[in-house]
Amino acid sequence: MPPEPDRSPWAVFLIFLRLGLTSFGGPVAHLGYFRHEFVARRRWLSERSYADLVALCQFLPGPASSQVGMALGLSRAGYGGALAAWAGFTLPSAALLILFALGLSSQGQLLPAGALHGLKVVAVAVVAQALWGMGRSLCPDVPRITFMAAAACAALLLPGAWVQVGIIGVAALAGMALLRPAPAAPEQAMPTAITRRAGSAWLALFFALLIGLPLLAAAVPSQPLALLDAFYRAGALVFGGGHVVLPLLQAEVVPPGWVGHDSFLAGYGAAQAVPGPLFTFAAFLGAAMTTAPNGWAGGLLCLAAIFLPSFLLVAGALPFWERLRQHAPAQAALAGVNAAVVGLLLAALYDPVWTAAIHTPKDFALALTALVALMAWKLPPWGVVLATGVAGWLLG
Repeated sequence: MPPEPDRSPWAVFLIFLRLGLTSFGGPVAHLGYFRHEFVARRRWLSERSYADLVALCQFLPGPASSQVGMALGLSRAGYGGALAAWAGFTLPSAALLILFALGLSSQGQLLPAGALHGLKVVAVAVVAQALWGMGRSLCPDVPRITFMAAAACAALLLPGAWVQVGIIGVAALAGMALLRPAPAAPEQAMPTAITRRAGSAWLALFFALLIGLPLLAAAVPSQPLALLDAFYRAGALVFGGGHVVLPLLQAEVVPPGWVGHDSFLAGYGAAQAVPGPLFTFAAFLGAAMTTAPNGWAGGLLCLAAIFLPSFLLVAGALPFWERLRQHAPAQAALAGVNAAVVGLLLAALYDPVWTAAIHTPKDFALALTALVALMAWKLPPWGVVLATGVAGWLLG
């Protein structure tokens, strides 16, 4: 029987490249595109196997939709397939954001000031929409609402990337002690060719880099190493997807002066207007750095660094997932972490997103209109971003 034509890394790349060029709407929409393409159309895996894979990637830190894509490529064409799936889905939006950063750095007037401010204003609406959706699903009861509020207060009163990591850790412990989520129903195991020994090696490398990179960056004064450490840590420690990485990245790149505050928010707004995963915002930040490496080299370095933990975690966790997801303490810890993630997003909505964008009643009206367009009118996010940028230019 001849081999199936879509089992080569190149075929996987082309399939994911089409998705990377057309998948607007954020991680939930991406998972819907993947289901249509790989379950309904191509029948790479069953509905139950796909649901199991999505559950795994929602359990892990990092961008869930990108991790699902890596896992699909891994199961279809091995490690080369995982790299091909990531490249096809990620590089289109990363290239657009790097070009945007280069235009901002070489021509301050690439976009009018009013349009740049409009991009900052629309970020308020986008983050508010994500906050509302996540809060409704992840904070359904009084204990988790309390976790959310406590995490938001701690993040605002004690800003810093490591403080946020500590909040996540405390929430996991509190979840194990105080929460009793309903037990997960058994699911069909996700088929994988990765052995437990190989999975253990990938997980060991994940933790070795997580612990070793900060020590190495502190011992060796090197800007590329500092960027690798900062973006690897952001990709390794953020739960909840692209929007939640905002406060971690802001704390890493703005206070040391690597990226200006206005450029940070303008790039975050522009990231809403491109397809693919929001984690490609890292490519914009790397390209917009005030010191070398920047430009294409900085963008690609930061992009690879922020996604590397996702590959290591997916390859490492797949062989162990079926047993772990039936473990009641792990489910309780995840419930606490998810509630704290909503709190971190609430804190980020206030600072830096709101404080940097909303200065006048006109700004508030524009942000409110964008929020209604996203949540009530169900307009595509890229269209709302572009319309708000134009409105900011006309009103500015």
